[in-house]
Amino acid sequence: MCEDDHGIGRRALIVTGATAALTLGSVTFSPGYDAEAANELETRTVRGTLPTGSPDFVYLPVEVPAGVRELKVAYSYEKPAVPVGTQGNALDIGIFDERGTALGGKGFRGWSGGARTEFFIRADDATPGYLPGPVREGTWHIALGPYTVAPQGLPYEITITLAYGEPSPAVKPTYPPARAKGRGRAWYRGDCHLHSWYSDGRRTPAEIAALARAAGLDFINTSEHNTHSAHAHWADQAGDDLLIMLGEEVTTRNGHVLALGTDPGTFIDWRYRARDNRFGKYAQEIRRSGGLVVPAHPHATCIGCNWKFGFGEADAVEVWNGAYTPDDEVALADWDGMLVASVREGRDWIPAMGNSDAHRDPDPVGRPQTVVLADDLTREAVQEGIRAGRSYVAESQSVSLAFTASGAKGEHAGIGERLKLDKDTPVTVRLEATGAPRCTVRFVTDQGVLFTSDPLPVDGSGTVEWRTTASYAAYVRAELRHEVVLAPLPGALAAFTNPIFLGR
Repeated sequence: MCEDDHGIGRRALIVTGATAALTLGSVTFSPGYDAEAANELETRTVRGTLPTGSPDFVYLPVEVPAGVRELKVAYSYEKPAVPVGTQGNALDIGIFDERGTALGGKGFRGWSGGARTEFFIRADDATPGYLPGPVREGTWHIALGPYTVAPQGLPYEITITLAYGEPSPAVKPTYPPARAKGRGRAWYRGDCHLHSWYSDGRRTPAEIAALARAAGLDFINTSEHNTHSAHAHWADQAGDDLLIMLGEEVTTRNGHVLALGTDPGTFIDWRYRARDNRFGKYAQEIRRSGGLVVPAHPHATCIGCNWKFGFGEADAVEVWNGAYTPDDEVALADWDGMLVASVREGRDWIPAMGNSDAHRDPDPVGRPQTVVLADDLTREAVQEGIRAGRSYVAESQSVSLAFTASGAKGEHAGIGERLKLDKDTPVTVRLEATGAPRCTVRFVTDQGVLFTSDPLPVDGSGTVEWRTTASYAAYVRAELRHEVVLAPLPGALAAFTNPIFLGR
């Protein structure tokens, strides 16, 4: 075993636009190592300290010689005590192969963030979060992400072990089909924000699929942090009753975005901030790969979670994330403001959705869930329903809604649609609800909450009607609220709909 100290030299700092990345000195192995000795191991350990104010990404080049069967990396770092209100050390990790670290390039081979302390890669297998494949000769780069650095600095240690010998045969990936049996044009329930052990979750795909079926879901979307390594591990879980779409949660330092329903094997880069002006490029890449761009939990309070890229590229926005909390209430109000702006400016509106963001027990899968009117249970049909806003969000499979607006002559519109009537023509708004005992119905317009019902009966079923005109309400959306716990705040959501627009 050889050991090296890696200090930070100013000449190693590479700056491209607004993005800074640090490249350390290379780690080398014996150039004439006996590659014929099966399972022979060679190890290097490097140590260094990252100061406060370090770049977002620090790359450690590793010169990989020929004849390597397996590459293994283990790392650790110190977590000293810090003053109250000061962030301590957090160091993420991943790796790029000999094809390089270019943004959006082909060199990506895996990312585990802070979820693991070691990983391996070989032709036939890899640690969850990483892509199996040959360990080819050339310069690989271990990617370190100093998420936060304590005032004392971030001392780290990295151990790289190469195993020599003949590689195992590579495994060809298989992916879930883009279609399930379905019921034709119908309302389908889904959860599009889920994490397995292929990122920082603790559940296997099989466990998640079982929970999805138990939650009454028709479709799910995989969304591991900054890796597509799970894509090849879901085929066995799909079936006639469950459509499994593939994606990624693109986790930047300025917010998270779901790449929802991308083509199998699609990788979307995350190494940029809002000030770099690069997000538009990767939003287009998500769409070119068949996916939707969905900013996730835009007002979440965790570090780096708050969405700062704007919504100009969004196909939908995740307004409700997991258990209903104050940041969801803020996201709902912010989204409602965006609806008002779309009416005022005469531009397209952004639909809302809700997902569980479940990681581990006891996180419930499908709480909440997005209920989508789709022509069939296919990737394209579900995405089109989400993009068109033909959907509502419910806290569980127990809650079902039917929300319509109609005119006196039989004119009719549903969720996500427009009722084209003259501005002073009477409109009847009607909500039928089941599974929401003692919940209150609220009708929300561009002016605010204009109608609040009495609580629904204890069996949770009821019908509520309200009359308005297009001159009084440019749109109407419905909310079901639980009983108030802390006045004057409204009760937590049980469900809400996308809007119905009124007028010509």
